Amino acid sequence: MFAVIKTGGKQFRVQVGDILDVEKLDLEEGNKVTFDSVLLIEDDENTLIGTPGVEKAQVIGEVMENFKDKKVLVFKKKRRKQYRKTSGHRQLLTRVKIEKIVLGVESPKKRVPATKKLKPEEELKKLEAEVIKKKPTVKKEEPKTAKPEKPAKKAKPKKAETKKAEPKKAESAKPKAKPTKKTAPEKKTPARKPTVKKVTTKTKKTTSKKEE
Repeated sequence: MFAVIKTGGKQFRVQVGDILDVEKLDLEEGNKVTFDSVLLIEDDENTLIGTPGVEKAQVIGEVMENFKDKKVLVFKKKRRKQYRKTSGHRQLLTRVKIEKIVLGVESPKKRVPATKKLKPEEELKKLEAEVIKKKPTVKKEEPKTAKPEKPAKKAKPKKAETKKAEPKKAESAKPKAKPTKKTAPEKKTPARKPTVKKVTTKTKKTTSKKEE
């Protein structure tokens, strides 16, 4: 027979005679401890599964000792920032030995502080005060007085818009034209007459050789 219990935010599978290391419990050595949050119980015959816990189920154990767990080193580093930090942590634990797994036992209910009983006269006063508070307060509506109507404003006659003649801008003095240089009249060149070449016929003088 075994059970699954929840303590310190963790779940443990336990049997009679097991020794557990759970997160620290506010109990001294030799005291009894009861785990009410039982999630599952399995027997040879049947299995009980809680929703989320099994009703009327408990696991009873005995506190053996309170101690510190092994040291865990925590190293932090940020590269290129010259930041390095080393720290350690030792978790506080409680060693428990499981003695019993019990079914059919009602878990102890939390005690509710008893409320003082009021006398009948005081109860009546209290009820009347509550009724007065619940009643909606009705605001008295003041009689509306007709406000004197203001005379409508007369529309002012629109003045004829007179366009002001814009003063003519003084004509900017035109720059005087520069005197143009008189160019000499082009000399007309007389047309050349075509020259006719005189063909001179040279007469060859024939010399008669004297006959010898």
